[in-house]
Amino acid sequence: MQQHLHAHQDYPLIHQSIMATRAASAARCSSSVIALLLLLLVVMAGTSSSSAAQLSTGFYSYSCPGVHDAVKSVVQSAIAREQRMGASILRLFFHDCFVQGCDASLLLDDTASFQGEKMATPNNGSVRGFEVIDAIKSAVEKVCPGVVSCADILAIAARDSVVILGGPNWDVKVGRRDSTTASFSGANNNIPPPTSGLANLTSLFAAQGLSQKDMVALSEHSFARSPYHWPSTLHQLQSPRLQRHQHRWRLCKNEAISMSSNLRFRRQQSGSSGPSNPNRI
Repeated sequence: MQQHLHAHQDYPLIHQSIMATRAASAARCSSSVIALLLLLLVVMAGTSSSSAAQLSTGFYSYSCPGVHDAVKSVVQSAIAREQRMGASILRLFFHDCFVQGCDASLLLDDTASFQGEKMATPNNGSVRGFEVIDAIKSAVEKVCPGVVSCADILAIAARDSVVILGGPNWDVKVGRRDSTTASFSGANNNIPPPTSGLANLTSLFAAQGLSQKDMVALSEHSFARSPYHWPSTLHQLQSPRLQRHQHRWRLCKNEAISMSSNLRFRRQQSGSSGPSNPNRI
């Protein structure tokens, strides 16, 4: 009887231990997917930009050595005020990269003679955090005016958001040019809506040079409120591995490791310079 009582008293501790282990596993997998997400976006940035050959981690080493500190300081303050802002900045980067490449075209405002991408259906009422990017730009301009592109600011801010929220760190290659044009139709047609079916999603990702395997990784909600929330799109995939919930985190981790290696190789192969683009500054 006494042994049974002691065992019963241990149940809360055992439950806490199990939940802590699950949370740690979920956090590790989430970090892997976050890193993979940004690796995929960087691949897109490198292959879609005419200035791909210019990208390097040391691009601002002499012209603006304080750029990373300036960006991180503003991002830290923004996330301290509202933790959700980290995910919003990452979303900005994702939506920007899916239209014309990672060129900051999403940041351009509408005018009487110019239509930007902000009011496109996938962006209007969805993307946010523009004021944070504006604040970062102001901070960077004080350190080194007229040097750092908004496209690079957005890429660095996305990385910093992930790191500040407990994700992995990585080197951001910079040297992007800002676009002077935007594509309202491109935003409407290229950014995957949440209601897309499998065929449409596969087509949209293929247009960006991404495979169905890449799509599965990018469809993961790295910042979801619940680490066990599975996007509805993935339920359409008939792979038994994906349908079995108990294998989810093992699958996630293994896929992330494998794909990260492949993407690093692809990125190294994409350094050839294409024709100059008059719409980038």
